[in-house]
Amino acid sequence: MHVKLSIFAKFVNWAVHFTGSLAGFGLSLVIVIIWLLSGPYFKWSDAWQLSINTGTTIVTFLMVFLLQNGQTRHAKATQLKLDELIKSIALAKNAIINVERLSEREMDILMDKYKKLGDSDHTEHIDMK
Repeated sequence: MHVKLSIFAKFVNWAVHFTGSLAGFGLSLVIVIIWLLSGPYFKWSDAWQLSINTGTTIVTFLMVFLLQNGQTRHAKATQLKLDELIKSIALAKNAIINVERLSEREMDILMDKYKKLGDSDHTEHIDMK
């Protein structure tokens, strides 16, 4: 299945990968070094200090949304892959496929059941009731 991504999705994928790379860190470091080296030229003025504060605030604000979008896409893809695996295993309860729709309390109860199953020596199937 090959689907053409939107320009925004392509940009998000690129931005998430770039910001998490050595090149992304290197670019950030170069920007900070240039800013520091420009301090004497601007006589360490308030405007010089404000430039880095404003720039980092804007980049941080925008990155929150880009990273969240990338994380949401990744989580959806992972969930779909897990759902496909659950669906394909005969003994698996298909109700687990929609587990993200449960309340926090219901998820905690289910997690406790799975923890007990993992701690036990025998293999039994968890009852979803």
